[in-house]
Formats: sequence, structure tokens, C-alpha cells
Amino acid sequence: MVVAIFVGYNIGGSTTGPAFGPAVGAGALSKTIAAGLMSIFFFIGAWTIGRRVVDTLGTELVTDPAIFTLPASITVLFFIGLALFVGNVFGVPASTSMTAVGAIAGLGLASGALDWAVMGKIVSWWLVAPVIGFWISAVIGRNFYPALNRRIALAQSEGKLLTVDRSNLLPSVSLGPGTTRRELFGTAVVIGIGCIMAFSSGTSNVANAIAPLVGSGALEMNTGIIIACVAVGIGAFTIARRTLDTLGSDITQLPLTAAIVVATVSAVLVVGLSAIGIPASFVVIATMSIIGLGWGRATRTMRASRESISEKAGETRMSVGSLAADTEGEPLPPIGEENPEDIPSASDLFNPSTTARVVIMQNVVPLISTVGAYLVFRFVPFFGF
Repeated sequence: MVVAIFVGYNIGGSTTGPAFGPAVGAGALSKTIAAGLMSIFFFIGAWTIGRRVVDTLGTELVTDPAIFTLPASITVLFFIGLALFVGNVFGVPASTSMTAVGAIAGLGLASGALDWAVMGKIVSWWLVAPVIGFWISAVIGRNFYPALNRRIALAQSEGKLLTVDRSNLLPSVSLGPGTTRRELFGTAVVIGIGCIMAFSSGTSNVANAIAPLVGSGALEMNTGIIIACVAVGIGAFTIARRTLDTLGSDITQLPLTAAIVVATVSAVLVVGLSAIGIPASFVVIATMSIIGLGWGRATRTMRASRESISEKAGETRMSVGSLAADTEGEPLPPIGEENPEDIPSASDLFNPSTTARVVIMQNVVPLISTVGAYLVFRFVPFFGF
């Protein structure tokens, strides 16, 4: 149970950022409120649909569920928690699904019980889904973002979004100074999508903390879900603050319009993958969606004239952080008609070192759990594989 709590704690730290990072980065939510919403909707998803994933994770990926002895289950959970902890220490929201599947795959490899067909299907979607998220966001950023920006016009006002009047017996809530109804609607949309992502995380990620223990019979289902959700909540209120910073502001400063696009694309892909039974890595999808949207905006920076192409080709920089190049609600020229000097530079909008750290760690963390679990189960005589 202690190891399961450790895993749940790190799940809360690694999944809160992708779900509510765009909303926090856009200033629509505080980190504390984001953690509270994450805890509530994660529990709802875990209690309703998550129990099905708990039942299947320990039986489909391996051909012999009997290998989930109590010592083996504890070891698998240890490597899941350890790998996620490494990612959280570096402020990188690593994929809990990839990390958990990697640890179980290490056990399957060492015992000769890995189902390669199931593993191949999962890995294929892990490779395809982030590419789909990147290109959908890139197309939106290049062709539709300016129109969306003008239509939504979510100019963020100074001060509080809402004010509460407590002078009467019943408190009344009203719009804050400068807050428009459109801004309020857009804020509600991006928060609502974050709640959907938190719900989706509960449906798939609760199994990562308790599936081996429930599968081995060491822990009852409902008790395990409650323990995991409490641990996730603790992680959301504590270590998740670093991943909220990474996904919300360190990669790029997200305008509220961009936050809505990123959250929508990520949520749709995650729900779609969950519907076909794939443990979705929405951490990677959300990160690639942010980068793709910025890259799409960056490809609008050059005039299509012979002189500019020949003279400027060597000087043009593709800023992956060009999301914020648009002032909220400001009319923009047609694609290809912007002046290159009007586009902010990469150093103004995009932190390349942060993105490199995120991409590297999101691959290293699952590798740690996979290799670590395989080496222990393969070469430690205690397990007898």
C-alpha cells in the first residue's frame, strides 16, 4: 500500500500539468484550484470507468496473470513510482501510462509472458497519437488560429475574473472589472476541458497505481481506488506545481485562445484512444499539441516574393513559440503577408532548452521503469523467472 501511495502521489504530480497547465498558464486558474479540480474529477473517472482498466491491465498485456505475485507487484509499482518521481523532480510531466506499461512489459519480458501483439498495438498508437496532435494543432495554428482569435476575442482583462459581494445575507457573484461575457465563456470552456482530461486520467491512470496489487488479490478494488485517489490528490497539491509551470508557462506563454485549442485537441485524442482501449499518453499529446500550434504560427512569417525568399531564407527563424504573436482579438493579414520583423523572436516566446528537457525526459522516464524492472526480474534469483 505504501508503494501504491507513492505511485499515486507521482501520478498526481505528472498528470495535473497536462490537464490544467494551459488554464493555469493563461491565468484562468490558480494552482490550488487546479489541484482541487484534478482531485475531484480524477476520482469520478477512477470510480466509474477506471475499475475496468484495473481488471484488464494485469491480464491482457501478459499471457500469464499468475506472474503478478505480491513481491512482483510491489517491485513493478516501485519502478513505476521511481521513474515518475524522476520526471517530477525535473519538472517534466512524464506519461504514467507509458511508465506503467513499461514496468509491466519488463516483468513480461523477464518471465517470457509478454503478449507482443497487445504491446505492439499500444506502442503503435503511442507513436501515432502525438504526431496527429502535433499536425492538427499545426494546421489550426497556420490556417485557422487568426480567424479563431478574432472570432473568440478572448482578451484577458486585468484583475479578478469574478467578484463576490458579501454585503447582503446571500452573497452575489458578478463579473470582475473589465471582464466580458466572452472572456468568462472562454475561461469556462478551457477549465471544463481540463476537467474532462482529469476525468479521462482517472479512467486510465488509477490502474497504474493499484492494478498489480488488485490483480494479485492483495488489495480490494474499492479500497485500492480510494487510496490511489487520495494519493493523486496529495501529489496534485504539492509536486504538481512544477509540472504546471512547465506545461503552462515555461514552454511558451499561452494566450487563452491557444489554451482552448491545445486542451480541445488533447482531450479529443485522449478520449478517442480510451474508447478503443488504448492507455492514452495524454502527457505527450498535450506537449506536442502546444509545440505544434506554435510551429504552425511560426510558418506564417515570410512574404512569398522572389527577393524575400532569396534574401531572407538564411535569416528566417522558425519560432515554435509563435502562439503569442497574435494580440488577442487583433485583425491579422492573410497568411504570407506578415512582415517578418513583426513576428517575435524565439527567445521572446519559446524556451528551446525547456522543450528539449521535456521531450528527452518523456522518453527517459518510461525507459527507466522498463529497463529497471526487466533487469531485476531477470537477474534477481528471488523471483525465479
